[in-house]
Amino acid sequence: MPGIKGRFAKLKNFRVKLSLHRGQEEEEESQPLPPPPIPKGLKIIKKYPLYEPFAHVVVAQNPKTGEYKYFLDELSLDPLERSIYDRVLNILLAEIESPREEIKDTRRFFATVAKDIVDKYRISLGWLPDVSWYKILYHAERDLVGFGKIDALMRDPNIEDISCDGVNKPVYIWHRKFESIESNLKFKEDTELDNMVVKLVHMAGKHVSSAFPIVDASLPGKHRLAVCYRREITPFGTAFTIRKFREDPYSIIDLIDLGTLSEEMAAYFWLCLEHRASIMVLGGTAAGKTTALNALACLIKPGSKIITIEETAELNLSHENWVSLIARRSYGLGENRTGEVTLFDLVKTSMRHRPDVLIVGEIRGNESYVLFQAMATGHGGLSTMHAEDIDSAVKRLTQKPMDIAPAYIPLMNIVLSVQRVHLKIDGETKAVRRILESNEVADYEDYRNVTKWKPSQDEHSCTIDKGVMLPHISERTDQTEKQLEKEVERRAHVLHWMREENIRSYRDVAAIIAEYYARPDSFFQRIQIREAKAIATAARS
Repeated sequence: MPGIKGRFAKLKNFRVKLSLHRGQEEEEESQPLPPPPIPKGLKIIKKYPLYEPFAHVVVAQNPKTGEYKYFLDELSLDPLERSIYDRVLNILLAEIESPREEIKDTRRFFATVAKDIVDKYRISLGWLPDVSWYKILYHAERDLVGFGKIDALMRDPNIEDISCDGVNKPVYIWHRKFESIESNLKFKEDTELDNMVVKLVHMAGKHVSSAFPIVDASLPGKHRLAVCYRREITPFGTAFTIRKFREDPYSIIDLIDLGTLSEEMAAYFWLCLEHRASIMVLGGTAAGKTTALNALACLIKPGSKIITIEETAELNLSHENWVSLIARRSYGLGENRTGEVTLFDLVKTSMRHRPDVLIVGEIRGNESYVLFQAMATGHGGLSTMHAEDIDSAVKRLTQKPMDIAPAYIPLMNIVLSVQRVHLKIDGETKAVRRILESNEVADYEDYRNVTKWKPSQDEHSCTIDKGVMLPHISERTDQTEKQLEKEVERRAHVLHWMREENIRSYRDVAAIIAEYYARPDSFFQRIQIREAKAIATAARS
């Protein structure tokens, strides 16, 4: 049988309907892929492929209510294909051997090995046309090394979250354009849903059972999985939520392009991080805290030793000298906490590794005390916290379980507030993330606002000369405040140049920042020369 990959081009945009009659194949002419059956009264807004030719999506809207619905159209197996598929699964599970070396691309490995095994048993399994074998191998890959029934959703780059509230309840997704919408996907039986969730948890290297019904873990690809298992703590059956992780994380340039912050703001944070300032990002659920934190971390000076501490792995840094520490739940029952490694333990341990910068994914308990102690000894620190603004954040920090002394609050130099807001862009109302304000902490209850977002113009204003960071940096270096302001302008120019040159990948951005750190003057001159040549070329044309 020809390789799966080699036949994708021939199958693209075609649906083949097959039927068997007295052992003979009756194959219809290949037709353009029709959309999935959409209920009457709904208007198709958008359709796009997820994994051609096997999975496609249609987003439709109810004109009366304005509600959107997400329709997944996936090639299914007919009864004959299903019976052979079940036998193929048993053969694959028995025949596939564990690789001796670590496999980077498990799907590619599986596709190659599965094809060879199926080729060996194909004649004995019964006659099927090639297209049926492609469908069988697609479903085998989906169910054995993929994410099962939600595998196609995991392939959709427009989806941020996938959530299921129980049996016979529609799976909901958070779409980047249409926000929270209902899908046509459902789990009709407890067994089907439970088995898929157990598989996901095992993929994450964790355990779930009636004794341990709550799981918070990272799937392959760093997607975050939260599970409530069976009916132990929810009456509707197993519930899960997956927060998808971008393969190509947002860089600081991406956030500037999206309007989350301005070039001047990014340049200011860049300068502050170089001088080991501590930054805390505030916001609600799905406001973009971790995304902003990850983008800011790209501005840290190359060569700095960075230690990140998280409950589940979400951060993705480009630095070589980076240690990632992940908390671990206990193995015991009840009050027995055997084997548990908490965020508090990790923050304490990290201090023995002599980090230059300590990044805590989210502070919520007594680990915050150790973080503030670390900042008191001169370590730079970045973190996120669930809070509306700096006042509510300080109230949380100074009360139990964090219990930070008011005298320690100024150790957190800069506090950002990021939120998801709705703006009318090009005639459409869209959900976007914006850093609403940035405050420097001069003292307990003395906060200096240095950036502010103006919703009417969708612009950010900066008054960094009125803060306390530039005077503080000036005291510790041989630069005046005016020179520091000039340096912020120059770095904003570098960021603007990266935007103009479409340098946006977080690794490419990190490489440019590393080059600027190494040779700031010569690098900036080179940019100016390139810009002058570009202007001259444009003038001649």
